[in-house]
Amino acid sequence: MTKRDEGVLARNGTPGPALYFHATTPDAPKVAVGLVHGFAEHGARYAHVADAWAERGIATVSIDLRGHGKAEGLRGGLDRFSEYLDDVAELTRLVRARLPDAPTVLFGHSMGGLIAASVAIEHPSPWRALALSGPFFETTDPVPAPKRIAGKIAGRLAPNLGIPVGFGGKDVTHDPVRARAYDEDPLVFKNARAGWFREIQAAQARALSRAPALSMPLLLVHGTADRLASPARARAFFDAAGSADKTWDARDGLFHEVLNEVEWRPVADRFAEWILAHA
Repeated sequence: MTKRDEGVLARNGTPGPALYFHATTPDAPKVAVGLVHGFAEHGARYAHVADAWAERGIATVSIDLRGHGKAEGLRGGLDRFSEYLDDVAELTRLVRARLPDAPTVLFGHSMGGLIAASVAIEHPSPWRALALSGPFFETTDPVPAPKRIAGKIAGRLAPNLGIPVGFGGKDVTHDPVRARAYDEDPLVFKNARAGWFREIQAAQARALSRAPALSMPLLLVHGTADRLASPARARAFFDAAGSADKTWDARDGLFHEVLNEVEWRPVADRFAEWILAHA
């Protein structure tokens, strides 16, 4: 039997707005996964994955990051990248409180992959392994230099300035039903902010430079046709990672959201097998 619950997550040790959590827990879980979602989305979009993992004995706890989903905060707002690390610290506490006896694995998708990788490098305990899906270490099409410079200036002078993200459901999945659901989801927002852009760029550079410090087992799954997050940059992170146990899994022709593609179930099963093997 699987238990599902969700609710407001009051902060317990770090500053910031209240977050929101989603938990899927099977009977006698073998391992607990802390899940970090991507930019402009939210944890509930992974309910089908959590259910599939629960069938394998994996519990999943996710949070809506500040400014995302049902969490408080300005939509997409960010003063410092470290604020996201604070949010994951709250996720860590929640996972340990709910599943104190289970080994833990950290999972991140897209921007959540960048955040999870940064946590694994800077604050690895208690996570035993790191699983990433389409991590956002750089855009697939590099941002032109003039736009990058303008973004940095705006990030300093007008950090809350909204910038259209320029992509939709058709860019993240081949599945027309899931693509439409993405576009119609009222919790998926359509603008990034200049301050967010500035902080993410700095975090991307920092993660790549510090990748050799990563020591825990790593699984990185990436769609080769990803239109948003660069497969080449993810491969550069993977190659630089100091993990002795690391696996690169390229999914031919898949878009950004490999866990929301038509063939998402084999990908979810691959993650499950790896997570169980490294618990």
